[in-house]
Amino acid sequence: MLKLLKYLTKHAWALAVLAVGFVVTQVWLDLTLPDYMADITRLVQTPGSKMSEIITAGLKMLGCAAGSLAASVVTALCASKIAADFSANLRGEMFRKVQSFSMQEIGRFSTASLITRSTNDITQVQMVIVLGLQVMIKAPIMAVWAIMKISGKQWQWLATTGAAVVILLTVVIVCLVLAYPKFRKLQALTDDLNRVTRENLTGIRVVRAYNAEQYQEEKFEQANAELTGTHLFAMHTMAFMMPGIQLIMSGISLAVYWLGAALINNAADMTEKADIFSEMMVFSQYAIQVVMAFMMLVMIFMVLPRASVAAQRIGEVLGTKASITDGTVTACAPDCRGEITFDRVSFRYPDGDGDVLHDISFTAKRGETVALIGATGCGKSTVVNLIPRFYDVTEGTVTVGGVNVKDYTQNALREMIGYVSQKATLFSGTVRSNVAYGSAHSEDEEVNAAMEIAQGRDILEKTEQGADAYVAQGGSNFSGGQKQRISIARAVFRHPDILIFDDSFSALDYKTDRALRSELKKHCADSTKIIVAQRIGTIKDADRIIVLEEGSVAGMGTHAELMQSCEVYRQIAYSQLSEKELA
Repeated sequence: MLKLLKYLTKHAWALAVLAVGFVVTQVWLDLTLPDYMADITRLVQTPGSKMSEIITAGLKMLGCAAGSLAASVVTALCASKIAADFSANLRGEMFRKVQSFSMQEIGRFSTASLITRSTNDITQVQMVIVLGLQVMIKAPIMAVWAIMKISGKQWQWLATTGAAVVILLTVVIVCLVLAYPKFRKLQALTDDLNRVTRENLTGIRVVRAYNAEQYQEEKFEQANAELTGTHLFAMHTMAFMMPGIQLIMSGISLAVYWLGAALINNAADMTEKADIFSEMMVFSQYAIQVVMAFMMLVMIFMVLPRASVAAQRIGEVLGTKASITDGTVTACAPDCRGEITFDRVSFRYPDGDGDVLHDISFTAKRGETVALIGATGCGKSTVVNLIPRFYDVTEGTVTVGGVNVKDYTQNALREMIGYVSQKATLFSGTVRSNVAYGSAHSEDEEVNAAMEIAQGRDILEKTEQGADAYVAQGGSNFSGGQKQRISIARAVFRHPDILIFDDSFSALDYKTDRALRSELKKHCADSTKIIVAQRIGTIKDADRIIVLEEGSVAGMGTHAELMQSCEVYRQIAYSQLSEKELA
């Protein structure tokens, strides 16, 4: 957890120093109160004492209490500001770190876990910082100072106080040993509960279509019950501490008074009895302050185990080195722009048993259309994911513009690419903000032109808002075909050197598909187009078609050439179109 303190700003450290000053002031005022109580006790027992002297001592006690309250409020304000700034900085750093992760790191942690680590885990650490400045600093100062105050008193009272502290620490240690493993498990179970909830919400249509509400409820109940049971065990264990501490505090007061009564009874005269009684009253207050100091530490111990686990989980994310790192090249030679070359490329997923791609080699020149086709799971999407470096190749090289993609900065490489994924992803906002996503400008002419190429003019004309039409989260207020066309418009809007379409025409009808490809050919002639598709009609006119089978190239050429030379391609073609249509 200490490693995370580097995310505190200089302003926060200054506030921390100020808070410590007020904590010391508060402790001094709290420990001064019993002295005035001793004065009042002595004045009451001394013949001839004036009422004004007693009132003055009482007013001083009142002043100390008011000052302690003011110091406590200022400390709380400083602690809240420090904790809030710290958590904001830490969340920002976590977000930036996750943004730098490749798909490998995101898959390693899982989406649900990363969400939990960025929210719940940081909140746990934030709570410790708030309590730490108010309690963790105050408790040891108060304990040491109070012990110094009572160090010269009756040894019987000192021994009683020491025994109470030992019993208190024993109770705390036993509870922590039992509860700490459960706190470690709690965060993982929270991840699991978030995963089940997230799956249920994102897949609500499928759940309802299959009448699987009961099945989802059972999954949630199982995850919820395990989390609840673990949480209850941990809290029940920690719950023994507070009544135990109250018992110890009450017991020490009784012990001090019982021993004091015995000492007073054995005193030689009334003066000695009065002195012992005054000491007893003061000592009982200081002894309670000692126990109170350890009780405040217990409050920290109740949240520290879970916060410690949370800090470790946050540290795991921040300490993870991204497997894909930036190169230094920011641009390629102008005459090589848009050219893509795969040279004997093989690829294996991080946790995979074997290669997904084997010895893939081809070149796509600027302005060409290269299509990938093959059976489901043959590696088509994997091939195109290697171009923008979502993953790095296991063997071989991928070059863009004559430069190895590993040598580019990721920003420079992806600036050259317009990417449309298999699943059309839209963000909450407007059609304009989605089409111009990541761009500093979003003029109507450019947005409309991109939508025109993507055959999305009807989307703009259906609402009075046009390009400012509302887009719900995930584009849930649009059909699959509309989402695909907006996603294609987003890629075209950037005027990239390379356009990658990963099975992104699947929701379009044949007429729209053909019109869209015609517009791409006309308006994006200088862009290299990589198309992954299942339909022969979509790729028939491509300059080069690559047929994949089980991760290897089974054939390469034009449609006519492959119909003559590639059996795999012919089988795909005849399964979709008649001989007359193919002719």
